[in-house]
Amino acid sequence: MPKISIITVCFNAEKYIEQTIKSVLDQKNGDIEYIVIDGASTDKTLNIIRQYDSKITKWISEPDNGIADAMNKGIKLATGEYLLFLHADDYLADCNVISNALCYMESDADIYAFDVIYQTKDDNIRKATIPFGVRTYFKTPVMHQGAFCKKELFDQLGGFNESFKIAMDYDFFFRAFQQNATMEIQHQVLSVMRDTGISSRQDWPNLKQRFAEEKRVHLENTPSPFMGALYRVYWMLYLPYRKLKNIVVH
Repeated sequence: MPKISIITVCFNAEKYIEQTIKSVLDQKNGDIEYIVIDGASTDKTLNIIRQYDSKITKWISEPDNGIADAMNKGIKLATGEYLLFLHADDYLADCNVISNALCYMESDADIYAFDVIYQTKDDNIRKATIPFGVRTYFKTPVMHQGAFCKKELFDQLGGFNESFKIAMDYDFFFRAFQQNATMEIQHQVLSVMRDTGISSRQDWPNLKQRFAEEKRVHLENTPSPFMGALYRVYWMLYLPYRKLKNIVVH
């Protein structure tokens, strides 16, 4: 079975970081390397991390240039064959999910993708992974909290694009798709993602920034002039629709 590196990126995450850490350390089986990348937190996050110093494989605390920069630091420190990003708003669903996932990881795929529970204050919504295909040209098919990606794939693609503040994971999976990366899907829940992260915010200024970054993903990685033209039409129509929808909902 492959060695797994789980990477947690955090900054001023005292509210949830301990649950994240415990969910990793409580795993029953599996060759797991656990790495925590802290962005020089000023709250109690570091005190909590230090409580588990002897059980966390590696951790650092220093300023970074955003989430993608911190994630790339984790990639450089990782020695596992497959990497999983589980940030401070996330946690593994139970103490057996890694050992259960490893049972499916036998075919040398570039990505093994699992389902994620999206947790709001009112509901738990199951987010099912979608195979690479037509949908990938418009939306990310997988959430990083549910994806074991080969370290070799990160090395091949140059990690995450640090110019993105929100859509760095979609950009990565889009580029992986274009490079014909292989992905195997298991509809088993791997982790829980809270709706507290930047990509979950539903206010229009944040949505506008997210959509602007997704548009960049499309136009900077467009596979053909035809798709480039299609993307321009898509965004010309989609942005007004989403703005109107946001006004109606809120």
